[in-house]
Amino acid sequence: MACHPLMNPHLKLKCLIALLGTVAAWAATPEWPEWRGPGGQGHAARTAHPPIQWSETEGVLWKTTIPGRGWSSPVIDGKQIWLSTAHETAAKPEDAKRRLAANTADQPLVLLEKVDLHAVCVDRNSGKILKDVRLFSVQEPQWVHELNSYASPTPVVEEGRAYFHFGTFGTACLDSRSGKILWTNTSLRIMHENGPGSSPVLWTNLLIFHLDGSDSQSVAALDTATGRLVWRTPRSGELADNPQLKKSYATPAIVKLGGVDQLVSQGADWLYGYEPSTGRELWKVRYGQLGFSLSSRAVFGGGTVYLSTGFMKPEIQAIQLDAQPQPVHRWKYSKGAPTMPSLLLVGEELYFVSDSGGFFTCLDARTGAEQFRERLGGNHNASPLYAGGRIYLPSREGSVMVVEPGRQFHPIATNTLAGKIMATPAVVGNSIFIRTDRSLYRIESATR
Repeated sequence: MACHPLMNPHLKLKCLIALLGTVAAWAATPEWPEWRGPGGQGHAARTAHPPIQWSETEGVLWKTTIPGRGWSSPVIDGKQIWLSTAHETAAKPEDAKRRLAANTADQPLVLLEKVDLHAVCVDRNSGKILKDVRLFSVQEPQWVHELNSYASPTPVVEEGRAYFHFGTFGTACLDSRSGKILWTNTSLRIMHENGPGSSPVLWTNLLIFHLDGSDSQSVAALDTATGRLVWRTPRSGELADNPQLKKSYATPAIVKLGGVDQLVSQGADWLYGYEPSTGRELWKVRYGQLGFSLSSRAVFGGGTVYLSTGFMKPEIQAIQLDAQPQPVHRWKYSKGAPTMPSLLLVGEELYFVSDSGGFFTCLDARTGAEQFRERLGGNHNASPLYAGGRIYLPSREGSVMVVEPGRQFHPIATNTLAGKIMATPAVVGNSIFIRTDRSLYRIESATR
């Protein structure tokens, strides 16, 4: 409704109230509410114009040391930036030896006597830490893989609330204005083997997350008002006998199919669809090969989901969700598929970077045909982003390569910070927010 100057005064008042309500609703929407941004697809808002060049001495508006250790990505709501961190107390040598003897995974692990799990709020304008709230203190926690952390799942924010999930160690909700803990839930226990990794998603009044351990596998939803369990649905797909091949660390997504919301969920060996309000399973599709320890987040477009099947022999798969009577495979691609970094869909091109060696690949999203495959070097945990018409590729070595999208490889710049980049950056306005293993940066530059 447009408010015309000559409109009837009563109608004009109604119009102004409606417009103010729209503005208020828009202002109340967090700019970067979850892992990989609005919708979780790795796309910044169209109005975003982050810099393309920076360094430790160029373009850094502020740099803040974040206490503890954690790979969760920053989420942003107005002037607040939220992330999680873990304060670790190392296990005594004799305790570490005892607990290592119980581990059957034969992997490099971090063992602790205690871990304190915190929520941290940073002021967006100054970089000052505004709140540092201890949510959980866990004695002799499960081990984590050395490439993981106890605070890897990314929080979710909505107006007035911030939700923090640490897998088996608990879930908590904070009043984001006061920092007061509104509720906690520590009732949902699983054996992660490598530590927590799945980030939660919000749907209406539910906080939904995966619980895919080596001992049990399910999807769960908590009431956002109280933290009570609303539903928990066990995975129904047949899995390998080896418990190590049953776990997963993927993050679900809400997708609209036929005008109806569905929860699309990557478990070990199977892709599932659920009714988000009840957790009722709607369909499942087998990957057709071994698929476990999935970490990357699926992306969606044109009625199709694109995903990586996880460790050992990862494969990119395109699965048409709107096919009848249930989803079907469209194509598969296995060369250089990532196990941890997520995919990125821009137009009709699908991009991804391999964990080790940094092979950057572009496929035709419709057919799976390779357009280019270039070696960037380095190791990659964080997921690529699309912002300001460019692709940002963070590496574990602390560099971010900026690339033009398209069917030919066209790098623009490579930027390096001190420390490792394990967390996916966030982009709001003209700034990119990068968390390293030591610090959180806000970077903005006139060079775009």
